[in-house]
Amino acid sequence: MKRSPCIQRNPLMRPFCKHPFWVLFLPLLVTMVLVVRFPGSNGWSAEEQSSALVFEIKGAIGPGISDFIRRGLEKAEKTQARLVIFQLDTPGGLDLAMRDIIKNILTSTVPVVTYVAPSGSRAASAGTYILYASHVAAMAPATNLGAATPVTIGAVPGMEQKPEQADEDKEAKETKKPAATMKDKMVNDAEAYIVSLAEKYGRNKEWAAKAVREAVSIGAEEALRLGVIDLMADNINDLMNQLDGREVLLQSGRQRLETKNLHLIHIERDWRTKLLMVIGDPNIAYMLMLLGIYGLFFEMAHPGFILPGVLGGTSMLLALYAFQVLPVNYAGLALILLGLSFMVAEAFSPSFGVLGIGGLVAFVFGSVILMDEKSMRVSLILIGSTGFLSLGCILWLLGRMLSLRRKRVTTGKEQLLDSIAVVMEDFTENGRVLVLGESWQANSSTPLKKGDKVRILGREGLQLTVEPLQEVK
Repeated sequence: MKRSPCIQRNPLMRPFCKHPFWVLFLPLLVTMVLVVRFPGSNGWSAEEQSSALVFEIKGAIGPGISDFIRRGLEKAEKTQARLVIFQLDTPGGLDLAMRDIIKNILTSTVPVVTYVAPSGSRAASAGTYILYASHVAAMAPATNLGAATPVTIGAVPGMEQKPEQADEDKEAKETKKPAATMKDKMVNDAEAYIVSLAEKYGRNKEWAAKAVREAVSIGAEEALRLGVIDLMADNINDLMNQLDGREVLLQSGRQRLETKNLHLIHIERDWRTKLLMVIGDPNIAYMLMLLGIYGLFFEMAHPGFILPGVLGGTSMLLALYAFQVLPVNYAGLALILLGLSFMVAEAFSPSFGVLGIGGLVAFVFGSVILMDEKSMRVSLILIGSTGFLSLGCILWLLGRMLSLRRKRVTTGKEQLLDSIAVVMEDFTENGRVLVLGESWQANSSTPLKKGDKVRILGREGLQLTVEPLQEVK
């Protein structure tokens, strides 16, 4: 019985070749049945209407945290939970993620309480805005908030102007003016944003503006005294007791809280949130993109390896998802893809470094400008190490190309030139010679005898031009 070409190429693929449909789709069908039969197995179980969901928000505010909060509020609305509590401890984070969180809080139909806890925690930078946007703002003793000035990593020349620099010459001031204007726009926008949140819930807007303008911080007791927060509680139970009977302002109107008999359900971060927090890091997303591109290129250059293609495709999709939630500059992304394409093309269409070096320059510049948010830029160390590694590969490739050019051709027409042949029969002008196990027609200006060795001088069609080996000097 003749075996199929699929099995002949790879015996390991026998089950896929013989029964492709069932092998590929039966596991998927079983998985779908299990998901339908046993939904909600990720710990999100708030089926009682008399419940309060507690989410621990710890660490930098990013796409993962934003997605976690969005889905948490959706779950609270779907299960008709009475209250959502965000237990917050953050040094700040990404502006885009913070604004998404605030939008979800402001449009929530379930009251949201942000509680800075436990003692020793903080709600700095983006955390301050989230606290101001919540229906109830609470803090534990020995906690602090503030320092809400928008900042960037990497100083822009002209942004930091000291009072003693006021007497600088006019030309220097004009040079610094665009950067200072950009800084003022950022601060003014942030100040207007937090003041509008303070006005909505009747909190201290003067201190909010000061937190943005002067980056001041404040402790829990002072925040309560100044009306920055609504209450201070020692723990969750104390918080629930103080919330009971309190009125909050929702989009639908005022609502009185009844919290004494609520059942607290602590929601842990699931695998999706943890994955988003990992790939939401610009450096991780950047490495996933590189792994994806090189894996796909390798698979296209060597079809049938499978593993590089699978890893490359998976990595690329994860990177694209991460870029969807990150502030990506698409001009930078296009430069990276163009640069990598040029560097790969150097290996297949040698241009003696033109494509490789040009691609490397485009790749480095694209990597530097990949992220619009300066606080989310890809590490320069990572860019530099990747660039040097690529440069090393290009130089190695150029060296290999030069060494190959110096080698003798071992195939085709050029292989016969200067090769040694043996005369098969006596002849004066035309006869036959044996070269590389093949019999060829040959012509010579010198009479030759059977067994003589000759050197091949040229070839025209199927006829060789030879001369006796002993005549060659």
